[in-house]
Amino acid sequence: MTVCLAMTAAACAAGPSQRPDVAVEQNSPGQPAQNTADAAPEIPDLQVPVTDLPWSDCTGTTLNNYGLTARSPGLILECSDFEAPVDASGQMFGSFSVGAMRARFDRTPADAAPLVLTSGSDMASIETLADMAAGQSSTLLAAHPIVAIDRRGIGRSTAVDCIKAEARDPLADLGQFERTGGDAVDRAVAAGRDATIECTDILQPQELAFSTRFAADDLEQLRTAWGVDALGIVGTGNGASTALAYAAAYPDRLARLVLDSPAGIGVDEMTRAEQKTQGREAAFAAFTQRCVALNCSLGGDPLALVKSVIASANAGAFAPVSSHAVVDGIAYELASSDGDPSQRALALADTLSAASNGDPASLRSLATKAAAAYGSDGQFVARCTDGQQWPSPQAVRDAASSWNERYPVFGTDAALAALTCSSWPTAPASPLPSDLAIPVLQLSGAADPVVGNGGFPSITGLLASTGTRAAAMTWQGAGHPVLGGSQCAQSAAVAYASDAALPPDGSACPA
Repeated sequence: MTVCLAMTAAACAAGPSQRPDVAVEQNSPGQPAQNTADAAPEIPDLQVPVTDLPWSDCTGTTLNNYGLTARSPGLILECSDFEAPVDASGQMFGSFSVGAMRARFDRTPADAAPLVLTSGSDMASIETLADMAAGQSSTLLAAHPIVAIDRRGIGRSTAVDCIKAEARDPLADLGQFERTGGDAVDRAVAAGRDATIECTDILQPQELAFSTRFAADDLEQLRTAWGVDALGIVGTGNGASTALAYAAAYPDRLARLVLDSPAGIGVDEMTRAEQKTQGREAAFAAFTQRCVALNCSLGGDPLALVKSVIASANAGAFAPVSSHAVVDGIAYELASSDGDPSQRALALADTLSAASNGDPASLRSLATKAAAAYGSDGQFVARCTDGQQWPSPQAVRDAASSWNERYPVFGTDAALAALTCSSWPTAPASPLPSDLAIPVLQLSGAADPVVGNGGFPSITGLLASTGTRAAAMTWQGAGHPVLGGSQCAQSAAVAYASDAALPPDGSACPA
């Protein structure tokens, strides 16, 4: 999942470039690059399920549902589900269905043990996996099937339907089209407050049973259903928090742990929002550079044109599509691994230039797609439950001006979006492991439009405090997650899955 080893360099090469596939930049303090002679606990092997889930082919329906086209032949997507208790401790009763999807190739060895993927509340895990599988993930999927597990209320899992239509629209557009008076901050606060009241009323006393701790219990339910001793988990973005919660609750049932583009820990939500915004701006800058190099339809100054499109959306020119929906649509496209990167850049440029010229049809379609990916009731509940120290309205007002200047595409929207959970009841912080017996592979993207990379050092510090071996790797490309865009990282992940071997700490994969 992270960097290329010398033995896999041929599989990681990026075209005719003469650059090395892996560059060792630096070693994190306290993290050895190579195995030491010290005695280490035995690391569990990955295992094939003893009793597998009842899979059924869903390749065509899944790709069609997300508008994807498989880049490599022989891709197989299979869907299933399993029952999990609402509360594994028994303090709350009931159960629900957890959605799952397995991705593999027809050439993937039948006896290859699966890796479990969770993207948490960022997006349905099955959509994250479908996007990866349709793109450039052939190296990883040819070696191991990957099983995506949707978080509660998201994707194929039992849906959460707690926000009425009259509250859902303001939440989706941050109150842009409301006529209730007040400024944009007041409208965003009101939208989040109304959605919070409706969801907590309907879900109580289970409104906090959607946190990462409960998501970790669902992964343990999968392990039990499979009849294996331990899981190999890939946590991307917010899903890394679920993976860490599993490591904290079930440390002896973890065989592999890959933290791909993890969100930072121990920070307030305004800081987390800024880290995400920095990643979005970096990904947009990479897009504009590619766009200009390809002589795309945005011309020589893509930033100016896109800012004008966002200003038009903010003025209501694309109603009912809001400016929030537009910037989310841009970020959604910047994150995708689907298809060829240059063709994706050209298509996004055409969508934005058409909107600038008075034809917003493609932009509306993209915004709708992003809203479906990011805006379910289950994601609202999960994000609000996970969050810590949401900002006050005055804090957002204070930040809005400087964010608009520093982050001209995404800044204003990010500050407002940080308010939507400010009324949610405070939940306990996500549990973190204090001790780990297995080595950990960490991946970070230089331009990540989903979480950014500003919080990556906090993850490195956490792992150092556990005393485990870890390798932190950086992909110099743009997108999310790293495993979706970097064959080099996938080669390192395959080696790690095989025998828990880590590449040199501080390595980098080329864009």
